[in-house]
Amino acid sequence: MRLGTIEHEGGSAVIVGVSDDEAAIVPGYADLAAVIAGGPAASAAIEAAARSGERVAVDAASWLPPVLRPGKVIAIALNNSANPDRIMRGPDTPASFIKPSSSLIGSGKAIRLSERFGRVHPEPELAVVIGVGGADIPVEAAYSHVYGYTIINDLTSPTMRDADTFHYRAIHPDPEAADGIKYVDSWVSYPGRYKGADTFGPIGPWVVTTDDIPDPHTLQITCSHDGRLVTDDNTANLRFSVAEVIAFMSTYMTLEPGDIISMGTALKRSAKGGAVQNVDLTRLGGVIEVSIEKIGTLSNPVERRD
Repeated sequence: MRLGTIEHEGGSAVIVGVSDDEAAIVPGYADLAAVIAGGPAASAAIEAAARSGERVAVDAASWLPPVLRPGKVIAIALNNSANPDRIMRGPDTPASFIKPSSSLIGSGKAIRLSERFGRVHPEPELAVVIGVGGADIPVEAAYSHVYGYTIINDLTSPTMRDADTFHYRAIHPDPEAADGIKYVDSWVSYPGRYKGADTFGPIGPWVVTTDDIPDPHTLQITCSHDGRLVTDDNTANLRFSVAEVIAFMSTYMTLEPGDIISMGTALKRSAKGGAVQNVDLTRLGGVIEVSIEKIGTLSNPVERRD
């Protein structure tokens, strides 16, 4: 089942796909979070809409993020095993950061970039929508907490990352030292700006429920810029699986219905393409598209702002 959220009659509404070209309005539900919270009543409303609901043309839809304001968007860092040589040192467990829900935009909406952002490149990723919340979720139960899967483009500014990186002397305990401390040469960067700026989170358009994607690790994922294929990868190359990420992250933070987990960037280059990091959207503009097998295509134009 394919579900999405669109602008409708001055507000928002959930739609259910009934064909490649057509969808039906699901009355009474403003976004996927409301559907997830609605339980069996929402499922009945979706079924009724699919049979006889108001129809809309998919290509005419004005898309919104499927979950308008998720409680948190957890992004998993460097989670692609297609080029492990890039990681010179790192953890043997998933590493993450939080992307603000205010960065999310729907498919078709403009990515608004400024010269002061510096270089900005796309990062095509599979995203997981949590349906059942919980903490300390065991790996073997993790998939029962998934509602469905969607597409996210985790836009990144290396320029702002460099500007917000500290090289400093971190203080560590040292019982052998007279003052009980030692200084350790360290590098640290904080992703607030370079991952969380407005429009840095295109997402959607569809969420495909787990009954149609029983295995999220067999999906082809591509990224194109102005029609030129840049990335041609597969979710089989994810270093940590969806189940492993859910289990690990829920040990530290309670997952809630409607939360999004962005699983890490598809980085394998296409035979004719370059690296996604070389697609400087600030300089090039254009249209960036991310497609994932069985889910669809997320497409966003770039717009210059002051």
